[in-house]
Amino acid sequence: MRKKISIITPSFNEENGIEECYLAVKKIFTENIQGYDYEHIFIDNCSEDKTVNILKSIAEKDINVKIIVNSRNFGLSKSPYYGLLQMHGDAAILVVADLQTPTYLIPELVAKWEEGYKVVLAVRKSMSEGMLIKFLRNLFYKIISSISNIEQTKHFIGYGIFDKKIIDIMRGFDDPAPYFRGIISEIGFKKAIIEYDQPPRKYGKSKHSFFDLLELALLGITNYSTAPLRVMSIVGLILSILSFFIALLYFILKIIYWDNFNLGIAPVIIGIFMIGSLQLLFLGIIGEYIKVLYDNIKKRPLVVEDERINFD
Repeated sequence: MRKKISIITPSFNEENGIEECYLAVKKIFTENIQGYDYEHIFIDNCSEDKTVNILKSIAEKDINVKIIVNSRNFGLSKSPYYGLLQMHGDAAILVVADLQTPTYLIPELVAKWEEGYKVVLAVRKSMSEGMLIKFLRNLFYKIISSISNIEQTKHFIGYGIFDKKIIDIMRGFDDPAPYFRGIISEIGFKKAIIEYDQPPRKYGKSKHSFFDLLELALLGITNYSTAPLRVMSIVGLILSILSFFIALLYFILKIIYWDNFNLGIAPVIIGIFMIGSLQLLFLGIIGEYIKVLYDNIKKRPLVVEDERINFD
C-alpha cells in the first residue's frame, strides 16, 4: 500500500506566490518521489486579497489540493498548528507559502523519515535578513535555550517531517495557544536534523510584524520556562536586603553626624523611580503568565473554520 504524505501550507495574503508554491510541491511528488500519494492542505487565515480565489481555482482541477478558510486571522501560531492536525497522511510536512522552506528538501526529509525517524527537523544555517532582526533572533534562541526546562532546537521554524504518531500525540494536547517548536521538543523521540540555506522571500514582504514575532517569542518563554518568575523573586530579595543595609547606613551616619549629614532628595527620587520601574516590569512578566492561564481557562477552539474544500 502506498504511503501518503500531507503537505501543510498556511497562507495569508499570498496571491503572488501561492500558485508557485502549489506547483513546486506538485513537481516534487510527480518527478522526484513518485512512489507516494500526497495531499496539499492550504489553511488560509482569512486573506484580504485573491489568495482564496486562486486556491479554489486550483482545487477545482486538482483533487490533491484541500483548502481550509478561517473565519478570521487567528495569528501566527494557531493556524499552522491546526492545519497539521487536519492531515490524513502517514507523515506531515509544513511548507510556508513564500517558499522560504525550500521544497527541494522534501525528498531528503522523506528519506530520513523512512529510515525510522519520527521527527526530522530542517534547521536554517543561514538566512537573508537585517542585522537587527538577526541579532534579536539569535538572542532569543540563546535565552530560551538557557532557561527552558526542555531542550530547544535553534533556528528551527517548523519545517520538517513529522510522523503520524507525532500528530496523533499533538491531537491529545489541549493547548489554546500552542508553541509548535516547543511541543515538538516536549514530545521527544530521536530526531534527525537537516540544515539548509533559507532563500530570500520572492514576493513582497513578510506578513509577520515585529510584534507578531515578539508575541511568538513570549509564548515560547512563558510556555517552557518559569525562570523569569524566579528571577523576579531573586531580584526582589536582593533589592530588599540592599535597601535595608542602605537605610541602616544612612541612619547610622545621621546619628553620628547629625548636624553635618544632609540626606537630600536625590537618593529618594532615584529609589522611587528604580522601584517603580521594576514593579512595572515584574507586573508585565506576571501578566504574561496570567494570560497563559486565562487562555487555558477559556477553552476556546484554535480556529473557527469558514469553509472546507475537497476534504470529502
